Amino acid sequence: MLEVTGLHSHYGRAHILADVALNAAAGEVVALLGRNGAGKSTTLKSIIGVVRPSAGRVSFLNRDITRRPPFEAARLGLGYVPEDRRIFAGLTVAENLEVGRQPPREGLRPWTVAGLCELFPNLAERRAQLAGRLSGGEQQMLTIARTLIGNPRAVLLDEPSEGLAPVIVDQMADTILELKREGLTIVLSEQNLRFATRVADRATIIEKGRIRYEGKMADLAADRQVRAAYLTV
Repeated sequence: MLEVTGLHSHYGRAHILADVALNAAAGEVVALLGRNGAGKSTTLKSIIGVVRPSAGRVSFLNRDITRRPPFEAARLGLGYVPEDRRIFAGLTVAENLEVGRQPPREGLRPWTVAGLCELFPNLAERRAQLAGRLSGGEQQMLTIARTLIGNPRAVLLDEPSEGLAPVIVDQMADTILELKREGLTIVLSEQNLRFATRVADRATIIEKGRIRYEGKMADLAADRQVRAAYLTV
């Protein structure tokens, strides 16, 4: 579904990512883990095209999308949920969803507003409310819902649990597991190991812009030495 090889990215002269590689199969949840500033968000931005890689290759559905503009990846079915959410605060919840709408894709059950309201009951109660008046957790739900109504085949989720109350984090984990059951491929960046352990099949650890570990999530959860080396503060 998604394959990244030899990815390098810069911010000006700063070399942020160096030879990053990761992959995700259809229906798989892959967690990109690392400390704050390790390069997780830059990796997702480089995949979707918000940051233009200086070297390497990004392949989605066997198509090279390296250094292509984000809208082209979105049209192919690669969704992106940014860390800073970027909702339209002056639009209602329903209007935000309409902004993200794309036609159904062959072989996928299309997402509807009604289906998204079932997935996110909080949004169902606030469809006519301005998005800027939602809580942080509700804004995160809206951002994910706005991406899903584009009927993606895969989604990049940047720090989905960050800054959320524990009860909302649990709801978010349930949502990701439901999306996995729907067959959606998900790559998520995370610092919350407990959250990632609950939802992910495999883990990739990045440190200082380089991949340091790749393996099954269950194996990482049992490996205290690797966790201490790359994930503890």
